[in-house]
Amino acid sequence: MAGMLTRWRCCLQNQLVILLLVILAEQISALKEVIYAINAGGEAHIDINGIKYERDPLFGKVGTASDYGKQLLIGRVHQHDHILYQTERYHHSTFGYDIPVREDGDYVLVLKFCEVYFRHANAKVFDVVLNGDHTIIPDLDIFSRVGRGVAHDEIVPFSVSSGKLIIKSEESDIRGGKIRVEFIKGYRDNPKINAILVVKGSVEDLPGLPPMSEVDDDMQEEVEDFQRAANSQPVKNRNPSGPRTPDPYSVDDSSMMLPVFVAIGAFIPLLFCLCKL
Repeated sequence: MAGMLTRWRCCLQNQLVILLLVILAEQISALKEVIYAINAGGEAHIDINGIKYERDPLFGKVGTASDYGKQLLIGRVHQHDHILYQTERYHHSTFGYDIPVREDGDYVLVLKFCEVYFRHANAKVFDVVLNGDHTIIPDLDIFSRVGRGVAHDEIVPFSVSSGKLIIKSEESDIRGGKIRVEFIKGYRDNPKINAILVVKGSVEDLPGLPPMSEVDDDMQEEVEDFQRAANSQPVKNRNPSGPRTPDPYSVDDSSMMLPVFVAIGAFIPLLFCLCKL
């Protein structure tokens, strides 16, 4: 009897969750039109607001998909949506995504980031450019903004009018009905992105992350405890977005001198034989 009651409760909870997601999806569609939503480096996902993020379209094409962040709990965001900040795409060169925008109106671009690899500022720094002409985020250092394992959204409003994209009174031409958001390779590691959302509407229509000052202390402590435990365990078969090659200046000098010692050792017996002739 107890088992049947437990199963009934679980079934009811699942139905309530589905109903809630449907209601939220209807509310979202009433507020704004989702133009583009992708989970970079990951699979499709419906967030707590009912927005469906499609599977990353760049799988097998450009850059590297990484789920390195799955070892972390992500601060500042509901646990259901951690996956949007745990997976990412990075590249050793500049890369980007093409976004279809065909109608005039006001739009909002949301770029979702989370630093899951580095533990200090000034390690990963890059620019983000929209439509080839607009540097919408210069010198982005995710860690310096929010720290490690914390969700960070960059929100960029723009408008489209008569085939032109307009940001802060600056214009650029829209070609082929698409705009392109690019992550620019700099001198400090690889550019990356965790998720992208574009909606037709205004910033006020969007559900945003809570301010850092309002992040629950207990939740943040739980995240930090989880991260410390995860950091003590080896992570296998995951691609971090950090350096892939060792620092050449950190190589042991003795290993570099080994070929020299071998050559000298081989030359001494030869020299001894020549002297006896």
